[in-house]
Amino acid sequence: MILILDNIRSAYNVGSIMRTAEFFGIETIYCCGITPDTKEKNVLKTSLGTEHKLQIIKYAGATVRLVKKIKKEGYEILALEQDARSIDLQKFNIKKDKQYALIVGNEIKGVSKSILGSADSILEIKGQGHKESLNVAMATAIVVAQLMQ
Repeated sequence: MILILDNIRSAYNVGSIMRTAEFFGIETIYCCGITPDTKEKNVLKTSLGTEHKLQIIKYAGATVRLVKKIKKEGYEILALEQDARSIDLQKFNIKKDKQYALIVGNEIKGVSKSILGSADSILEIKGQGHKESLNVAMATAIVVAQLMQ
């Protein structure tokens, strides 16, 4: 499994996602758009040294190009987003023989429509409360934990 972080603003969120990725044995994270990488001190503050155990790639091109490239390499592309086409994470059929690439997007704007169009599946975490969404780092941790079990 690999992670693609698209236009995530908060260095704290990025560091937290790195820590989660390393915990679950994910080895590669792509930082796209405005997503800070390990040169940012607040990423390092929250990643707690896990950046040394990960392959962090700052991708300079358009994220949609990266997604298409990874798809050609055999990954099934998953996006985490609220969308009319979203599948409840609890109902998603996890295939143990598949390699997944999970895309998470900007804290406010989410994953862009062009990227969603390239995804094989769009996943959503259904909540019970009044708030419609979770923090991106928390949501990523929930999805990764579910996919990696």
